[in-house]
Amino acid sequence: MADYGEGELETLQDACGVFGVVACGEWPTQLDVAHVITLGLVALQHRGQESAGMITSLGVNTKKFYKHKGMGLVNAIFTEDNLAKMKGNLGIGHTRYSTAGSSELTNCQPFDVDTIHGRIAVAHNGELVNAGPLRKKVLTHGVGLSTGSDSELITQLLSFTPPQGEPNGPDWPARIRQLMTETKTAYSLAIMYEDSIYAVRDPYGNRPLCIGKLVSRAGYSDSKGDSEVEGWVVSSESCCFQSIGAKYHREVLPGEIVQISKSGIKSHCIVPREKDVPPAFCIFEYVYFLRPDSIAEGQMVYSVRKRCGRQLAKEAPVDADIVSTVPESATPAAMGFAKESGVPYVEVLCKNRYVGRTFIQPNMRLRQLGVAKKFGALSENIKGQRIVLIDDSIVRGNTMGPIIKLLKDAGAKEVHIRVASPPIKHPCYMGINIPTKEELIANKLAADQLADFLGADSVVYLSVNGLVSAVREGIAEKDELKSGHCTACLTGKYPVELEW
Repeated sequence: MADYGEGELETLQDACGVFGVVACGEWPTQLDVAHVITLGLVALQHRGQESAGMITSLGVNTKKFYKHKGMGLVNAIFTEDNLAKMKGNLGIGHTRYSTAGSSELTNCQPFDVDTIHGRIAVAHNGELVNAGPLRKKVLTHGVGLSTGSDSELITQLLSFTPPQGEPNGPDWPARIRQLMTETKTAYSLAIMYEDSIYAVRDPYGNRPLCIGKLVSRAGYSDSKGDSEVEGWVVSSESCCFQSIGAKYHREVLPGEIVQISKSGIKSHCIVPREKDVPPAFCIFEYVYFLRPDSIAEGQMVYSVRKRCGRQLAKEAPVDADIVSTVPESATPAAMGFAKESGVPYVEVLCKNRYVGRTFIQPNMRLRQLGVAKKFGALSENIKGQRIVLIDDSIVRGNTMGPIIKLLKDAGAKEVHIRVASPPIKHPCYMGINIPTKEELIANKLAADQLADFLGADSVVYLSVNGLVSAVREGIAEKDELKSGHCTACLTGKYPVELEW
């Protein structure tokens, strides 16, 4: 769950965030590449809090990279002393939460490796659905692997010469295409070689990736967009662009290979999916992984979440006095529910922002105690009220029960839970760390049984069709073969065959 969220998803985490920047103009650049990467990763911190890393390059010597990695949060890893050593005209960065590979320094990204053409560096978001066969292939070629990470596997596969050879010298688009034919999903990549970064998204577009342009301070307010470009950036999300002085340019399309250099951006090709197979952008990116100020598929995530709340109010109305939320990721949905239902939105919980997130607590008892530390009840807003409490999801159910008790102890007359997403019933194999089917509360209890278990007066989830319609409403492309979504964790229907 995103860092701005309540923590119900203490074990449901997105794999990571990737970021890259290339300075324009004369090199050596006056742009502080390392600081730009750091600010980008800080804005992507909600996508991974275990570790972070950065690799920069002057772009003229493929044997010399500057790199720094560490465990923990971005601001603790990249100190001013460390950043002063990170020279470069371009670079890539990564912030990680492990889904494949354990949480240790050796698995920190970006990865870099020597190839026949020189050194490359790779940052990866996602998880390969056929990692087992690919790992066997790499090992069969006599290449050792030092980590359990899919990302190292991708880096090594890129070092293989493509079947058609490279008669005209290094052909990185061909190498990337070969990788994409061998693994269909899930990956968004930033690949650095010499003076370029290649931004790559798998053919299904399962994980987000977008491009922005760095402009001068004067150019940032230029609505015409024709101001001088100081550099180009690639990022898992657009939410970081404002903090680094960048403007949103466009998404990397599913299957697209985009080369970013100081002279601009160049789209090399789009690797196709099988015929009549739609894209499969992860729908839960909209529910909580993406920051609400990010843009995906041409729409702001905040607006999608608000529509989810409005749809939920249509599907599951309830007689109540106030609508509220578990701060803060479900707030847009609560605002939408309140607007649609005509019931006023009122805050009932005060969040202590200086308490660690509940997902890091080592056992269930401490997780539950963590709720009392993290939230305080606004008793004057609660006493005698029938409350509709909106949350973005319920995974294990460990956190919601104590919150309901907190509200009822503060005098709430009724607490009705409305969940702005469908019940999660299936594991994800494409980059989200979802618990086993046995751990998921939706596989143990029906909604009415869950209400009794949590101590709520009622519990209703948003329907799958309701979520899909709320997402698709704001997408300009209405052809489902060109704009589709993965709902595997909700329906069990995976977009590709899983190979382990």
